[in-house]
Amino acid sequence: MTETVDFGASTAFGAHVFRVEVSGSRAVPVSIVEDYGLRGGESGVPFQEARAVVPRSTWSSLADAARRDFNERLKARRVSTGRWRVGCTLLDRLLGRELCVLVWAAEGAPLERLPVVCARWGALRPEERWWLFAATAAEAGRPEDTHRGWRRALNLALSDAEGDVPSARRPRPIETALEELPLFQRLRDG
Repeated sequence: MTETVDFGASTAFGAHVFRVEVSGSRAVPVSIVEDYGLRGGESGVPFQEARAVVPRSTWSSLADAARRDFNERLKARRVSTGRWRVGCTLLDRLLGRELCVLVWAAEGAPLERLPVVCARWGALRPEERWWLFAATAAEAGRPEDTHRGWRRALNLALSDAEGDVPSARRPRPIETALEELPLFQRLRDG
């Protein structure tokens, strides 16, 4: 079994990992960087690629939800758990992708909506998060790509930026909706 550090990141030389860089200063934003390891520099793959930069206040609201989710799954695999710290924290490449989805969904969301983002992100299966990462990174995977394409869709879907669905817009029971269709009215009347 491969030795790991932090959040399941392999200690093997040249492993593909993600780095979360947290400065000692609360004024400096938190950065998430994908480090391609030995694959970097080959066939057009960069050595590393910045994926997201978020304000420290946003990070502070998201970090605990991600830590709990990742540690629960690492424990289930009997891998040592991690914690966020000032400096550099490493993540397994798949967990790093999931973290990017969470951070991208939270970009620009008001602080009071971040618990909603965390809850909706937590409801996604890991495979769904990986797919969302791949779809988003293909067209808008750099820090400056906020509010474009899938990044915008993630934000709208997970933060519900427009607010909760008003009661007037809630779907009616199926029986009521079907009874109002002309076909069913003719069958009932006729």
